[in-house]
Amino acid sequence: MNRVLLFIPTYNERENVERIYSLIQALHLDLDLLFMDDNSPDGTGQILDRLAAADPRLRVIHRAGKLGIGSAHKQAIAWATQHQYRILITMDCDLTHSPEHLPVFLRHAENAAVVLGSRFIQAESLADWNLFRKFLTHLGHFLTRHILRVPYDATGAFRLYRLDRLRPELFTLVESDSYAFFFESLYVLCHAGAQIREVPIALPKRTYGHSKMAVRDVLGSLQRLLALCGRSFRYRARIRQIMSQAHAGNQG
Repeated sequence: MNRVLLFIPTYNERENVERIYSLIQALHLDLDLLFMDDNSPDGTGQILDRLAAADPRLRVIHRAGKLGIGSAHKQAIAWATQHQYRILITMDCDLTHSPEHLPVFLRHAENAAVVLGSRFIQAESLADWNLFRKFLTHLGHFLTRHILRVPYDATGAFRLYRLDRLRPELFTLVESDSYAFFFESLYVLCHAGAQIREVPIALPKRTYGHSKMAVRDVLGSLQRLLALCGRSFRYRARIRQIMSQAHAGNQG
């Protein structure tokens, strides 16, 4: 089986799935594709099934409903680990994450355990976004940087994980099933000592469809961030326990 898996979650992305699939295929990268659809009422799942029928390297997982973006990413990580992939890349389907960055991510993966697409390296990376989305993005970056002490773009979904360099048990510590998954998982990986690299990306605004993030997601993420801060000692103790057990296993 191929050692690189690209994961893309979907919900009501009918206008985007074929376009992003074509852009990925045009790069001729040696990877497999996993789409996970949360029972999209617009027919996204049916389009994916049609693409998968013609491409043996594309898999589709259909879920019963909207179970949360974080739960989709956790399921994808578990699936990739179970199927012994060495590298997992995650990205959004709405074309705000450009497939053209994939070769750059893969190059950086040679010397890192996690590669992040960062919106805070180059100027005007969010030039096409409205003021409210810019405000939320910069607020999230400020809070995760200064409260959680995570010095990276912690709220983005465009990532690469070297699963062969990360303990799978670390991801079981992540409790959030929503957007808070992104900063919570990076908090865990950062404090586990994972080697993390960032590459600059620019995010255009959506061409089709609309953002799935609601006000309740923002409030839920803030609540989760404060909970992490309040339980940081216990969290770090569990991380140290996992890493010490891994070290003992390697020594044995």
